Amino acid sequence: MSSPEEVDRTVPWFPGATVLGYPRIGRNRELKRALEAFWAGRSEPDDLEAALESLRGANRRRLAFLGLTSDDAAVPQDFSVYDHVLDTAVMLGAIPERFADLLDDRGRLDRTGYFALARGHGDRAPLELTKWFDSNYHYLVPEVGPDTPLRLADDRVVREFLEAAADGATLRPVVLGPLSFLLLAKPVAGAPEGFHPLDRLDDVLPAYAELLGELSHLGAPWVQIDEPALVADTWDVPRGRVLAAFDRVLEELAERLARPARPALFLTTPYGDPGDALPRLAASHVEAVALDLVRGPLPDAGTLAALAGKVVVAGVVDGRNVWRTDLERALDLLTALSDGIGEGARVGVSTSCSLLHVPLDAGNERHLAPELRSWLAFADQKVEEVVLLARGLAEGREAVEEELEEAAEARRSRLAHSGVVRDDVREQVAASAREDLARAPYEERVAAQGEILDLPVLATTTIGSFPQTPELRRARAALRRGELDRAAYEDTVRGEIARVVRMQEELGLDVLVHGEPERNDMVQYFAEQLDGFVVTERGWVQSYGSRCTRPAILWGDVVRRRPMTLPWISYAASLTDRPVKGMLTGPVTMLAWSFVRDDLPVGEVAQQLALALRDEIADLQAAGIRIVQVDEPALREKLPLRRADRDGYLAWAVRAFRLATSAAEPATQIHTHLCYSEFGEILDAIDQMDADVTSIEAARSRMEILPQLRAAGFRRGIGPGVYDIHSPRVPSTEEIAGLLTAALDAVPAGQLWVNPDCGLKTRRYEETTAALANLVEAARTVRDSLS
Repeated sequence: MSSPEEVDRTVPWFPGATVLGYPRIGRNRELKRALEAFWAGRSEPDDLEAALESLRGANRRRLAFLGLTSDDAAVPQDFSVYDHVLDTAVMLGAIPERFADLLDDRGRLDRTGYFALARGHGDRAPLELTKWFDSNYHYLVPEVGPDTPLRLADDRVVREFLEAAADGATLRPVVLGPLSFLLLAKPVAGAPEGFHPLDRLDDVLPAYAELLGELSHLGAPWVQIDEPALVADTWDVPRGRVLAAFDRVLEELAERLARPARPALFLTTPYGDPGDALPRLAASHVEAVALDLVRGPLPDAGTLAALAGKVVVAGVVDGRNVWRTDLERALDLLTALSDGIGEGARVGVSTSCSLLHVPLDAGNERHLAPELRSWLAFADQKVEEVVLLARGLAEGREAVEEELEEAAEARRSRLAHSGVVRDDVREQVAASAREDLARAPYEERVAAQGEILDLPVLATTTIGSFPQTPELRRARAALRRGELDRAAYEDTVRGEIARVVRMQEELGLDVLVHGEPERNDMVQYFAEQLDGFVVTERGWVQSYGSRCTRPAILWGDVVRRRPMTLPWISYAASLTDRPVKGMLTGPVTMLAWSFVRDDLPVGEVAQQLALALRDEIADLQAAGIRIVQVDEPALREKLPLRRADRDGYLAWAVRAFRLATSAAEPATQIHTHLCYSEFGEILDAIDQMDADVTSIEAARSRMEILPQLRAAGFRRGIGPGVYDIHSPRVPSTEEIAGLLTAALDAVPAGQLWVNPDCGLKTRRYEETTAALANLVEAARTVRDSLS
């Protein structure tokens, strides 16, 4: 290895336009179809690999067509079969011991083993699934212990670089950085007290150095290292330790490893401002730096001057939302950046983060009004904006004058639309700010609800949705195409509701749901019935693995036109003597899982949604529905990445929930549901929401939240999920009973509810009925042991 003074300090040419990543799913969700065919046994491993190779080739050719030249590292090599964090764990050989028998003689996993980590295998639970920073993408949480073997165990990155090279393309390999990988990981079960995965940094760095060496040998001019962990200050280790670890990364990969023994390094910190890490990066030997100038500020003059020796790639096109870029403002930012760096500035243009978070092509949305479509930029349009801005920066504003004016006119059209500002909505929001949002004291509510509901201890229920059958999907598609009339469609839905109610009664569940057969998606269903929203036809975005969603677009003030759920819930309630929950999606989740307008503070938008939900709860209550669940699975995931921003976010989020539920009488039991495991830091906010029952995702984390609940003295109903619905495995009665017994150590029996982690929409009925039968039997067994 070369000494620092021998390092080549010249910076190779870097493309003026690039993106930090591109959607993986394919233009027609080819990734989803290939994966699900393989999992179902309809295709062989070779078929899967051929489909994946075809998709990677199509992506790089599409990016070249859009203007990113494919022979100069402008195109990122960021494809993942399931999840890029899982890929990094496999690359480093961080395979949990429970999967060790799936490794081959060389200590590697085949596709079956790879998917076992993601989806479980027999009785072996998969890796925990949680949200990627504050986005709507999920990643699989690596498990790292003091003795976890860490080495360069998988050559996927090298193979895919060679695959592209054989096709005549020189790509820029993208790898999750070592610091972010270890901060995103969790200690293995049984790790010594005080151990943190970051303790293994010096064991991970040689693997990255080896990978960089191999890529350099093969002719890779650049490698992108993503370190998004630097934009957050909320890790479970002090910021000082994070910065010291980052210094080690820079020292080992950018300084001790010399070019040409490594490619030039392009280090990114998407999703915000790296803050005090940026001066360290500026002083390092990394050749190129990406700045997220959508969520982060332009650096100060001193830092800009320190960046003068590098390529600075400005993320001025938003990779997280679907609105067209304000090109004039973006060019102003690029000019200020170039002027701040000074003579000889090398400034590139990019997206603020990977385009993984947006749909592929707004041109596919032909059903949208042309005016509305003109406001939008999906992934392909954002690539074109990046290329346009790079040309404007290089050739001058006059070279793109026509395009600048077209974008400005689209923005003026959007802001002037009559649905964007509605005086009646604004007046309602202003009036709600003066209202007392407190419900009756909890003790009074418990007494009133107990008298009406008469539920046993360890009451059993589900989170809301049941599997969507092929028949339902076909009926919905036929309705959309005009091949099925509304009356026939509604008969199909009622038939499914009746079947689901009957099935729950036979299983022995205590509180029933209608199963949501009328809902295509828990946000889209409501968006289709609220003014201010529009939904897409092909705006698919990857959530995790093969799971894709179509986020709605919230563009104007929100108005409820009519009751949205009342007919279906009332019908279900008419079929049974047991309580049936009304099911609503909460305001924070509606915002989190939509593309939201950027012309109004998000807290005000949340209040508009809350008012619509408040009216819906009042209608349900008047119809005799005595349990209403207002789902907020996104509350934890949208927690800001900086501690200083969290109180403000939680204040408006809690207020919106309380505004939505403020119409509930004492005898109406309000439930909510929260996802993504790590609730300790928002327990106070959960308490302030004042729901009567809170169900939480807890199975994959093995009830990690319970000691915190006990320490906090949480006194309302709580339903920690007892089985993981993201995996096809069916937990045994004994497994669920064990989790319930553990829960009773922290939660009094009178507060404890028994439910799955989340909704069952993505599962099959054979898995669902078997798992719920075990859930009910486990609840009965533990209930009997209490008497």
